Amino acid sequence: MRDRVGHEDRESALSSLPMKLLRLAVAIAILVAPLTAPLTAQKRLRAPDVKYVPSPQSVVDAMLELAHVTAADIVYDLGSGDGRIPIRAAQRYGARAVGVELEPRLVAEASDNAKRAGVAGRVWFVNQDLFETDFSDATVVTLFLMPRLNQQLIPKLKALRPGARVVSHMWDMGPDWPPEQTQDVSGLMIYLWTIR
Repeated sequence: MRDRVGHEDRESALSSLPMKLLRLAVAIAILVAPLTAPLTAQKRLRAPDVKYVPSPQSVVDAMLELAHVTAADIVYDLGSGDGRIPIRAAQRYGARAVGVELEPRLVAEASDNAKRAGVAGRVWFVNQDLFETDFSDATVVTLFLMPRLNQQLIPKLKALRPGARVVSHMWDMGPDWPPEQTQDVSGLMIYLWTIR
């Protein structure tokens, strides 16, 4: 009898959790799963589309500032390299952030960098193909890719919820989707779009 009452209490408590919290717990579990797998289990998914070149810290800071990142944001960095953009978003603004990266070596490096920065609880790195990743919950997306890759991402970016911001370092989206704002950061351009 006692076990049955305890079981019913637990069941009742679980069923009363708000759906949003439950979905958030599931999303976090999915994001954290690749981090708990041994590094040897991760492998290169395919050859990268671009050579990894880290954005200068001044550009990282300007991108996050231009996007008006806050603690309420979920920032996705597509092609996150060593993780500097997601880590900075968490450090400076308290945002939650996800880095999407093809190279397992960079995923491991970024995860280590997040731990050292003290933001591992707010930042996750996944070894995934950015074209296959679901980033529909993003409120901010950052990019440092190439023009053709930016343009391939336009349908997914335009499908983000209204008010989401997209910031690209170096390259715009082409003539069919002009940026609403541009900024020169010591000779390096960044571009902003807001989803309407």
